[in-house]
Amino acid sequence: MATGFLDKENIVAGPGFNRWLVPPAALAIHLCIGMAYGFSVFWLPLSKALGIKEPIKCGPEVGFFQELFTTTCDWKIATLGWMYTLFFVFLGGSAAIWGGWLERAGPRKAGVVSAVCWCGGMVMSAIGVYTHQFWLMILGSGIIGGIGLGLG
Repeated sequence: MATGFLDKENIVAGPGFNRWLVPPAALAIHLCIGMAYGFSVFWLPLSKALGIKEPIKCGPEVGFFQELFTTTCDWKIATLGWMYTLFFVFLGGSAAIWGGWLERAGPRKAGVVSAVCWCGGMVMSAIGVYTHQFWLMILGSGIIGGIGLGLG
């Protein structure tokens, strides 16, 4: 039975393998992981996404769940923090839940699934910023991106 490129059986390095290919791959994964810790850089600009210079505040009648779907006022910095709270919850949860699958499938398959989840989550989050839909940002960066990095 032939094995595919992503199968676990094909990850053992053969003679003559250039080991200098490993550090750039590890660096790329760690840069993605580090992005989560650097997200606070974006909080202030995202809190002024509509108002640009000054945030357009939501009225007192707009609660947290209404703020997920509103497009008429800017997000509060405290609300933006929930996105990455969920990110870290799903990062840890996915590592715990799918860790056994990762061991069976091998790092190549897990890396591809991780990259698809991470990149798909970032694209979804970017669409959320563009359309000013916070629920898309939570789903993209918070949930799908967290699962992706948990598998990475």
